[in-house]
Formats: sequence, structure tokens, C-alpha cells
Amino acid sequence: MSAVSDGGSIIGEVWDRATSSQPAPSLGLVVGTGILALLLVALPLSWRYTRHLVTIAHEAAHGVAALISGRRLEGIRLHSDTSGLTLSRGRRSGPGMVLTAFAGYVGPALLGLGGAYLLWLGHPVGLLWLALLLLALLLIQIRNWFGLWSVLISSVGVFAVSWWGSAVVQSSFAYAGTWFLLLAAPRPVLELQALRRRGQARSSDADMLARLTRIPGIIWVLAFLASAGAALAVGGSWLLRSAG
Repeated sequence: MSAVSDGGSIIGEVWDRATSSQPAPSLGLVVGTGILALLLVALPLSWRYTRHLVTIAHEAAHGVAALISGRRLEGIRLHSDTSGLTLSRGRRSGPGMVLTAFAGYVGPALLGLGGAYLLWLGHPVGLLWLALLLLALLLIQIRNWFGLWSVLISSVGVFAVSWWGSAVVQSSFAYAGTWFLLLAAPRPVLELQALRRRGQARSSDADMLARLTRIPGIIWVLAFLASAGAALAVGGSWLLRSAG
């Protein structure tokens, strides 16, 4: 009985932490974490490593879209060169395949937008526990060792901050992560188009969408970029307005 009681108390504590509102952060914290996130995206040395987080969000978005559209998700692979691959089974054309292909490049921006909304509502700890849950669900679908390592390291980091971090540390981590997703989302799209101009991305999501819909790939690239820009504008305003 004591083990069951202890388990129930831990779950109750997690639920209380996740659902309770936290005091609004200072404007300095919100702006400071935004600047930090911008540096993580803009500096080549840091981007070499932080881009893996964008890949995790990108491939997770493919997976979610595949499930929503009725496709069978067979696994996700994350590679050390920051590329990834999501395998799903179903029709090779049609709305489900289009949605699955489209979701990847807009996924980080949408996740950032959702995070910004939760922070605007005053739930940084809830956001961290939700991120941990999503990482745990993603872990089940990983099919290679590097991907497993990447998701595990990310999960451990989020859990450590969620469980042991002070309120300021938790809030800072949540804001920095959300800013990062919003600010990072456009960069892979720009990198994609640079590769397309050199003829090095013929199997990209944009080119796959072009084959599926007969709409030129550049239009899909612009759609990715517009989605990322809109998410950054709206999400950024929510983050700034959440400051006390």
C-alpha cells in the first residue's frame, strides 16, 4: 500500500505543479531569454548542435500528421548530421500524404506558438511537463541509436529542470525553449531553399509536395516561411505580453 500511496502522491505533485499558474516573469527575463535563443540560432557553432532540437520537432510533426491523417507510423530516425526520416505506411498520394509532408517544416513554429500561448496563460511548468510527455511518446517511435540518444538527453534535461529547478530556472528554461523554436523555425526553410537552388534537395518535403500537388516547390517553401514568420510574430507578441 505504501508504494501505491507514494506513487499516487508523486503523480499528484506532478499534476499540481503542471496545472498551477506561476507569477508573471519580468520583462528582462523574457527579453533576455529571447536574445539567448537568437544567439543559439544565429551563431554557427551553437547552431551546429541546437539544430538537432529543430530536427526532433520537425520529425515529430511528420509523425503526428501521419497519425492524424490515418497513416500507419512505422518509425522515426534522427541522424548525427541533423537530418531525419519519418516512415509511414499508407496511400502514396492524397490529402493524408500532403498533410504529412507539409507538417515537418511548420512543426517547430507551431510547437513554439503553442508554447508561447501556455506561457501567456502563466504555465511555464505545465509547458515543461507537456514537453516531457511529448518526448516520451516520441521516444517510442525512434528506430536508431543516435535518435534514441538525442531524445533521451533532451528528456533528461527537461525532467531535471521540471523536478529540481527553481521557479526562475523553470520559467527561464521554458521561455528560452519557446523563443528558440519560434526563432529557429525559419532558418531550416532558408537552408532548404539554398540547397534547392543548387539542385541538392530533389527529395525534400517541398519537392515531394510539388510532385503530389503539381504546385511548384518554391510556393511550398514560401508557405513554410510564411507559417514560421506568422508564428514568430504572434508567439513573440504573446511572450512579451506575458511579462509582469
